[in-house]
Amino acid sequence: MSEARARHSDVLVIGGGIHGLSTALHLAQRGVEVTVLEADYCGRHASGVNAGGVRTLGRHEAEIPLALSSRDLWHDLVQTLGDDGGFVPSGQLKLAETAAELDECRQRVEHLQRRGFTHEVLIDAQQVFEIIPTVARHVVGGIWVKDDGYAIPYKTVTSFRLAAEKLGVKVLETTPAQRIEQRGSGWQVTTPAGVFSAGHLVITAGAWARELAEQVGESVPAHPEGLMLMVTHRVAPFCAPVLGATGRSLSFKQFANGTVVIGGKLIGSVDFPARHGEVDLARLGISARTVTDLFPHLKHLGVNRVWAGVEAFTADDLPVIGASRRASHLSYSFGFCGSGFQMGPGTGKRLAQQILGEHSDISLEAFDIGRFDTARLDETRSSGSHIPTHLPLVAR
Repeated sequence: MSEARARHSDVLVIGGGIHGLSTALHLAQRGVEVTVLEADYCGRHASGVNAGGVRTLGRHEAEIPLALSSRDLWHDLVQTLGDDGGFVPSGQLKLAETAAELDECRQRVEHLQRRGFTHEVLIDAQQVFEIIPTVARHVVGGIWVKDDGYAIPYKTVTSFRLAAEKLGVKVLETTPAQRIEQRGSGWQVTTPAGVFSAGHLVITAGAWARELAEQVGESVPAHPEGLMLMVTHRVAPFCAPVLGATGRSLSFKQFANGTVVIGGKLIGSVDFPARHGEVDLARLGISARTVTDLFPHLKHLGVNRVWAGVEAFTADDLPVIGASRRASHLSYSFGFCGSGFQMGPGTGKRLAQQILGEHSDISLEAFDIGRFDTARLDETRSSGSHIPTHLPLVAR
């Protein structure tokens, strides 16, 4: 086999996080030849260093159908991957600490019910104390989602990688995409390891996806952030579900080994050229105080380590998912604003369906990259022009 042929695939995926690997896996399940190019190592940034929340609670309304479909895959992860990724269906509880916050929760639940969504349930203080007896007694209620939970991020990413590789997906780490270029109906990607080609290109490169999209003239108002987390020393079991708060930034869970992971979109800083997130200890302290307000007995619990990953945040707090509006056979999945881990399995499946031209009842319209270029999108639609979005492939 020639070197050029060895570097050719049906689909090239740029980015080896949960979204890229999930997309690769679901394509490979349909007989598609896929190569994944990862700049660092799989799960190095947002996918592998997040808090591990498998959360449908509190989603933007546009995300809910995709998040719910993804949650079904989380509950069936062993059958899909041969491994559970450390997934625990613990339930998730968003706490209300004042009457005003509880009214805010009530309004949200009622709104979702009018839209046909029943997964979020309003509960009162007594129900909160039944679920988590150790929480501070000033809590007045909250929102409960029984089928949410958490997983171990790097274990999950690795499980997706291994499952994809078993189906023939090639995963190349330390292979950053430097330049993308459309040649005819296909694509070429230049890397330090050489040039790779494919009939279809998928960009799932997280905070670095925006730069690649700009190479084909698609500008996305997005910026990178360093998201911080901390993990404590071990403590006796006191909290089974994942916790969030209505009036404060919080993501909180206790793992089976007794350690407590504290996050909640805690923004640090980022050295983007060095591909490195920086920890801001003062901001971490704010989140730690939130935890001790809710669980005073943790006041003297020590912190074992802190870390940060890099994630892309879009101007409208929604990800970019779906086909390019400027080039054929190009798809995107990035900009999940610190909340993409849970959506990885379902988004990869849905994007694979779109690439293959398969039907789905889950709309990606709200995530269309064209929303940032309204004038061009209106022109394209009014002219009736068509940009092919899916592969002319058949399963091997």
